[in-house]
Amino acid sequence: MPAKHGKFLDESISIATLPLTDGDDMVQKGYGWLLREAGRKHAGEVFSFVMEHREKMPRTALRYAIGLMPAALKAEVMKRDRC
Repeated sequence: MPAKHGKFLDESISIATLPLTDGDDMVQKGYGWLLREAGRKHAGEVFSFVMEHREKMPRTALRYAIGLMPAALKAEVMKRDRC
């Protein structure tokens, strides 16, 4: 998968933005997985995207997206007092 190897970051972010509030569980898992894989090489960019959209992102997508992030970043994303 190219995203896993650091390719097509802009395209991955664009793709993840399209179904951001989709109610289908499989769609949420799919774009969350895409973000997780892109985060292997671009953790900062994916973290920023997730922080910007975490209020709108379904929990399933959010959990998939942060799956490989360091514990401190995961904790930051999952704080209850979302701004």
